[in-house]
Amino acid sequence: MPSAPVILSGTPGSFARDVFHERHPKLVQQVLDALPYGPGERAAIEELLAESIDGVLQPLSISAHDHQQWLQWGESLFGRPWGDVPFLWAESYFYRRLLEATGYFRPGVWQGIDPFAPFKDAELAGPAVDAELAALGDLPSDFTDKRAAALLSSALWGNRADLSFQITAEAGGSIASDLVADDSESLWAELERAECGRVCIIADNAGRELLPDLVLVDHLLASGLAAQVVVYVKPQPYYVSDATMADVLATVERLRTATTAAAATIGERLWRAMNSGALVIRTHPFFCAPLPFHDMPADLRSEFVGAAMTILKGDLNYRRLVGDQLWPPTTGFAEVASHFPSAVTALRTLKSDVIVGVDAAVVAQLDSAGTAWRTNGRHAVIQVDLRR
Repeated sequence: MPSAPVILSGTPGSFARDVFHERHPKLVQQVLDALPYGPGERAAIEELLAESIDGVLQPLSISAHDHQQWLQWGESLFGRPWGDVPFLWAESYFYRRLLEATGYFRPGVWQGIDPFAPFKDAELAGPAVDAELAALGDLPSDFTDKRAAALLSSALWGNRADLSFQITAEAGGSIASDLVADDSESLWAELERAECGRVCIIADNAGRELLPDLVLVDHLLASGLAAQVVVYVKPQPYYVSDATMADVLATVERLRTATTAAAATIGERLWRAMNSGALVIRTHPFFCAPLPFHDMPADLRSEFVGAAMTILKGDLNYRRLVGDQLWPPTTGFAEVASHFPSAVTALRTLKSDVIVGVDAAVVAQLDSAGTAWRTNGRHAVIQVDLRR
C-alpha cells in the first residue's frame, strides 16, 4: 500500500488547524446556547475548548467507561500538544471529550442527552425539508434509470447539509457544483450484476443528509437492486450531526407523516422494511473510534464480507477509508481502498484536504482556479472499487 504524510491538527495555515481554532469555538458556543447546561457542564466544555487550542492532550477521567480503551488508542499521544497529533485522532477525541463534559455518559440528568439534538431537530422540522419531501412527488413513479440517478445525486449532495460544515461555510449565493470523479455507472452495473444482494451503507449525517440516504435505500429495495440493506449508524452522538438510531427513527417518521403522498409512501415502505428485516440498522463502537477503516476489528469486518456493495457516505468516512493523509490527488482510489472487505463506493462532497482518484487534467484545472476546492464543499466524488 502506498504511503503519504499523515495530516496533523496544528499545521499553520491548514484546514485542520482552522477546524480547531475557528470551527470548534463557534460550535462550542452553539452547544452552550442550545441547551441550559449548568455551571459544571459549562465550565468543563469551556476548559476542553481552551485545552484543545493551547494545551496538551489530557486523558479521560479514570471513571469514564472507556478510559482504558482511549489510553490504548492514544498511548503515545497524551501529554503532547493537540496540534502535534494526527487530525483524525484529535478531532475524534475532541467529540468524545465533549460528550464527557456535557455528562452524556455519567449518571445524572444529562445522561443520554444528545448535545447536538437541537440542531438536528430544527433542521429536520425546517421548511427546506418540506420542500425536499414535496419534490419527491416530481420524480418518475416507476423505478427507472432516471429516478435512480436523481436519488443517487440527492444522496451525494445531501452531504452539503452537514451541520458542522455549515458553521464555517462561506456566505453568498449558490455556485455550480462539480463532480470531479464519477464512477456511478460502475456502481449501478455492479448492483445489477449482484442480482438482489446485500447492500451496506455506512451513514454519515442526520437531517437533510439522512433523508435522501433513506430514500435511496427505499429505491434499492423497492426496485429489487438489493434484497437487504444494512445501514450502519453511530452508537452515540459524534461530530455535530452524525446519525444515530434515534435520527433514523425521526427521519422515517418525518417521511411517514409527510403531507405529500410520494414521501409518505416511501416512509411506509421503509417502516415495513424494518419490520420484515429487509432494512436493518446496526452500529458498532468502532464507528466512534479515532482510527481508519484499515484497523477495523475482525467482528465488524466480517459483517461486510459477502456484501454486494458497501456505500460510504460523507467526508469522515472517506478519510477513514483512504487514510487521513496528504495523498497526491491522482493516487488511484483502488490503491488505498482495496483493503475494505467488500466492493466499496464512496459518496462524498469534499470538505477536507484528503482526495484521491482524480484525473491529472481535472486536478490542474481545479488548482488553477485558485479556490479551496478540496474543502469548500462545492465539489464531490462518486468513486467505486470492485477489486476483491
